[in-house]
Amino acid sequence: MESVFILNQIAKYFILSLINIGCGLLVTYTNTKVNYTRKIGHFSLFFIPVYLDRVFFYQKTLDLIIISYLIFFTILLIYVKPMRERSYLIDLMFKSFDRPEDRPHTLLWLVTQVVAGYMVIFPMIILFSYYDLRHLILIPILITGIGDGLAEPVGVRFGKHRYPVNALFTDKKYYRTLEGSACVFITSIVIIAAYHASFTVPQFIAALIFVPIVMTLTEAFSPHTWDTPTLFLAGYLLLFGISFI
Repeated sequence: MESVFILNQIAKYFILSLINIGCGLLVTYTNTKVNYTRKIGHFSLFFIPVYLDRVFFYQKTLDLIIISYLIFFTILLIYVKPMRERSYLIDLMFKSFDRPEDRPHTLLWLVTQVVAGYMVIFPMIILFSYYDLRHLILIPILITGIGDGLAEPVGVRFGKHRYPVNALFTDKKYYRTLEGSACVFITSIVIIAAYHASFTVPQFIAALIFVPIVMTLTEAFSPHTWDTPTLFLAGYLLLFGISFI
């Protein structure tokens, strides 16, 4: 195994742990809303690995990608109740994303969403690489990371127009806002515009029209906390179709 890969993984989880501990301290001692701190973790989880992949660059072979996914899934096990009850730091990290309204499903929703997200993104990376579409791989990730990341804090702070959504494993209703969903729409436009050179003119026009609409509707109708895998799937399938125009 490449030593730079090991350094990459150690740096990633050390930094993410520090951020989660800091967010947990904010929730515990300053009454900061978890809706905000969990999105700090959301942004960190999306973009810190991207940065560290440049600092600790390694060739992403299939076996190393699988190993990195297995490491991530293994680390999630520290959040099970018996573990966090025995560790103040782990409990702090858990509190950084444990919304009261999500209990007792917080960890279940987190794990299933992560598993589903990887089940989507992994074959899509292979598919896009096979069809020489690597230049489009980051688009759904950026839209999800930025747009969905902003949707909740914007909705909590400025949302006035709520609409109900379902959640897995419960009949309880949860609410999103039109103001929050608008973040996905605006982010989609900005990201597609930034990637205009990756498209032909017809492809760019199609992407600029359909990607914001599809991604916004996907986020709006996805189950509560489960919008990441559905956004990935919708984004990749749509871009794959557009690439044949």
